Amino acid sequence: MSKIIPLSEGAFTVDQTKKFVPFNKQNDDLQGRNKGSLLVEIQPFVVITSKDILLLDTGLGYADKEGQLQIHKNLAANGINATDVTKVLLSHLHKDHSGGITQTNKRIVSFENATYYINKNEWEYALKKGLPSYHINDFLLLGKTGKVVFTEDEGVIDDYIFYEVTGAHSPFHQVFKIVDGDEIIFFGGDVAPQLQQMKNRFKAKYDFDGAASMELRQKWWKAGEKEKWTFLFYHDIKEPVFTFK
Repeated sequence: MSKIIPLSEGAFTVDQTKKFVPFNKQNDDLQGRNKGSLLVEIQPFVVITSKDILLLDTGLGYADKEGQLQIHKNLAANGINATDVTKVLLSHLHKDHSGGITQTNKRIVSFENATYYINKNEWEYALKKGLPSYHINDFLLLGKTGKVVFTEDEGVIDDYIFYEVTGAHSPFHQVFKIVDGDEIIFFGGDVAPQLQQMKNRFKAKYDFDGAASMELRQKWWKAGEKEKWTFLFYHDIKEPVFTFK
């Protein structure tokens, strides 16, 4: 059975400015933040399968005063070294998902033994689009390393990691389904970011195509219920992992 480890970087509020402001869930008042602010967790995942140590998205890329990445510290707290990660699966390159791809201060990739998987069109779109949603310097180095595989459309990695371009949240957003033995683990990135959005017909204004996102969530939720999927929710404050029994 696969082992799933959420790597929370904390709670944040974000509004139309695309700035992520730390939020203390015990002390801070959401009503005191800018109108329209959303409360989200930033939560990459490690999935340890029978073949790999997978990292799903890379967080904001925050580091301490000594320059150690928060995601590296979170991994170490769970007994995993950054060099142990074998594959990094990227849903898209918005800054809260791609910040930990490289260590820009050291000019090195953050997971030196891993192969990074990102959609080719998402890569090209991000380089053209830039700020405020994309921080190009967080991932630009990756393209020069030979450690990236550019995916297209849909396919399968090593016979058990299925990927599919959905668009919906961003034009070339992709999702992953990991089939490890009898277990199915689904990571929907920002098309399926929170549990409550799966249970309700929620249409988000911040999506590239909110209607498409809503319909995809309904489709995946029905499939997950039928096939007993485990869902990983990158932005869920309370329940990052949900498994149908």
